[in-house]
Amino acid sequence: MNIIDELTWRGAINQQTDAEGLKKLTTEKKISLYCGVDPTGDSMHIGHLIPFMMMKRFELAGHHPYILIGGATGSIGDPSGRKTERQLQTMDKVQHNVQALSRQMHRLFGGDSNVTMVNNYDWLSKISLLDFLRDYGKLVNINSMLAKDIVASRLDTGISFTEFTYQILQSVDFLTLHNEHNIQLQIGGADQWGNITAGIDLIHKIKGSDEEVYGLTIPLMLKADGTKFGKTAGGAIWLDPEKTSPYEFYQFWLNQDDRDVIRYLKFFTFLSQDEINGLEDSVENEPAKRLAQRRLAEEVTRFVHGEEALESAQNISEILFSGDIQKLTLAEVQEAFEKVPNVSISAKPENIVTLLTDTTAIEPSRRQAREDIENGAITVNGERVTDTDAELDPKDNFSGKFMVIRRGKKNYFLAKVEN
Repeated sequence: MNIIDELTWRGAINQQTDAEGLKKLTTEKKISLYCGVDPTGDSMHIGHLIPFMMMKRFELAGHHPYILIGGATGSIGDPSGRKTERQLQTMDKVQHNVQALSRQMHRLFGGDSNVTMVNNYDWLSKISLLDFLRDYGKLVNINSMLAKDIVASRLDTGISFTEFTYQILQSVDFLTLHNEHNIQLQIGGADQWGNITAGIDLIHKIKGSDEEVYGLTIPLMLKADGTKFGKTAGGAIWLDPEKTSPYEFYQFWLNQDDRDVIRYLKFFTFLSQDEINGLEDSVENEPAKRLAQRRLAEEVTRFVHGEEALESAQNISEILFSGDIQKLTLAEVQEAFEKVPNVSISAKPENIVTLLTDTTAIEPSRRQAREDIENGAITVNGERVTDTDAELDPKDNFSGKFMVIRRGKKNYFLAKVEN
């Protein structure tokens, strides 16, 4: 199957500058293409992952993807999707983020993959102001720039000359990569359409209207309820395991709505049409098994964090489901309960009622604590405590560093032992 046909089946195409021409080109030969990300932070989130999954699909189809880290454009700021000016980052901060994103990209696409990393600072930083104005600025029509959505949306609130020129800088990126690496296709999010078409216009003005270059954007990802994909009550889902643990990452995908899961399987996994169609049948006929959600969580977690992290996330999930918390390692306890309320306790043995009230304030009163204990609503390290006279010793579990307390079915607390 042609790569464009596959992307169409997956619902992964929003706009193309020349759909017929791009399909013909990718059928006749293997091409080079690129997608860029600016280092506005030190990690990507799952929203960033969408276009890069498409790059991986092109690679698997035999094409040569280039990933551009915007060391130069990231110091300027893309105005698209914003109502106000970005706060400029220091160049030290930009460089720190470049290094962090580069490491992240190498984890995702490194090794034996046919993916090349580039940084636009390598060429944009060498262009003088006069060269920029004479060689590129002279070729860009202000009226055309004003008509682009990314600029037009900012005219009422105002846009600085710095952010206004971002479009030209990205156009120079496409031109440079086309000249030096014969890159013929740029991929981006739906908000990048104006920047992509501006780059194609610049190439055509310099090299002629017959030059074969193309643009393709991906759809804006929304959940079935109309809310933005990738956001949770706790914030964004990051690709950095220090920001979003592999367990939390796995759980995010595992808990997707039946209405969304097949679309996400098409977008975020490399499963075949037959496999996805089979999982779609399971959603319709046996939704309680949640086979599609499990496969989605497995595939995406493995791709982003690797096999070992996936196994750990699955192990934590199974242990928490069974309630046998004592089987967790210290590292797994920290990962599983990093987002639950933390309380501090001493290393000395303590009465359960005192622990729940005076020490941690998990319970509002001694009366309520005794009632919950006697009713079986309190578990400590996975074991139900029903004796109000019970003495708990933190040294009995998790090397004396943690105690996991649960009140009711879902209210967990991580008690950290203070030395």
